[in-house]
Amino acid sequence: MISSTEVAIIGAGPYGLSLAAHLKGVAIPFRIFGSPMDSWRKHMPPGMLLKSDGFASNLSDPEGAFTLERFCAQEGIEYHATDLPVGLECFTAYGLAFQKLFAPELEEKKVTSVECVSDGFRLMFEDQDPLTARCVAVAVGISHFAYLPPELEHFPAEFVTHSFAHGNLRRFRGARVAVIGGGASALDLAALLHEQGAEAHLIARQTKLAFQGRLAPGRRSLWKRLRQPATGIGPGLKSLLYVKYPNLFRHLPRHVRVNVIKTHLGPAAGWPTRDRVIGRVPLSLGFRIDRVGISGNQVNLGLAGADGTVVEHVADHVIAATGYKVDLRRLPFLGEDVIARVTCLQNAPVLSANFESSIAGLYFLGLASANSFGPMMRFAYGADYTTRKITRHLAGRK
Repeated sequence: MISSTEVAIIGAGPYGLSLAAHLKGVAIPFRIFGSPMDSWRKHMPPGMLLKSDGFASNLSDPEGAFTLERFCAQEGIEYHATDLPVGLECFTAYGLAFQKLFAPELEEKKVTSVECVSDGFRLMFEDQDPLTARCVAVAVGISHFAYLPPELEHFPAEFVTHSFAHGNLRRFRGARVAVIGGGASALDLAALLHEQGAEAHLIARQTKLAFQGRLAPGRRSLWKRLRQPATGIGPGLKSLLYVKYPNLFRHLPRHVRVNVIKTHLGPAAGWPTRDRVIGRVPLSLGFRIDRVGISGNQVNLGLAGADGTVVEHVADHVIAATGYKVDLRRLPFLGEDVIARVTCLQNAPVLSANFESSIAGLYFLGLASANSFGPMMRFAYGADYTTRKITRHLAGRK
């Protein structure tokens, strides 16, 4: 027997759960599939701190009422909009509470395929009957998009992994671990590994590590507030434009949009991480990986500096905190026929003003929409704009 629904949501992170809340608010039938807050619960280590400030770490409901601040007040958790970092455990608990409140019908089932049919889409599952849906919203976040540099991607997971593979770091106690990268994930991992008894060593191309400054608008001069306005993705006039006008971002030339996504808000950790890394974790800055080899039970890294210097480094394991690159071909539930019909820019979908792909009724949210709507979509902060826009569009169609 084949059941049906108006909208099928694939993914139950901040974007998927927020969309469910908004669809429920306008009585559009939906079903949502996935493990709630999966990336945060299973693929990030306990003790990690969010890069986003508290005021920028809300999921979105129709009334904008169930904020992180409200959740913390209910649970007796210390909170500040800018002066206190948001802990991973706090944000995860908030997301789970949001799911129970706004999407209790969440089905923790794996979608194995999405096919186009005459009246919409057919979704297949591992252990249940198919489902047809007029629309599908893909909200998988960073899942499936972990990027390993070519020089590391062919080594077995025993020796080389991406940061996405690690929800717990206890296995590395006493081990020599090389962390590759200079962004928030890399620095958080290096700090946590050191604090949990591993011999962490950070290797980055940058010659200097960057840390976001503490954002306290009430204590900044008027001149600073004008030159560096506060936004949900970080301070700056450019960030303000990207946050205020994501739909205008779509009209920039393609090569400009791609360059902005690559370069705006470059690698930088949150301000609380500085004291946990500097002076505590050994650093090799200004080096790229020139060669990698396995000898016995250890990884041998040849590091090349910009001046031609070559340094040898030995580790028991290498963790690449090298970010994420959207590539629809890596979504296992999208068949070749579907992917072939989606217009893409560098393997990321090109979207309409309503987040709809070139296949009518197929929507992409979160990181997958960044090439079309800008850097805000790399953060949970973008969920409010995205889900309100999609919901108004679907309500109008209905």
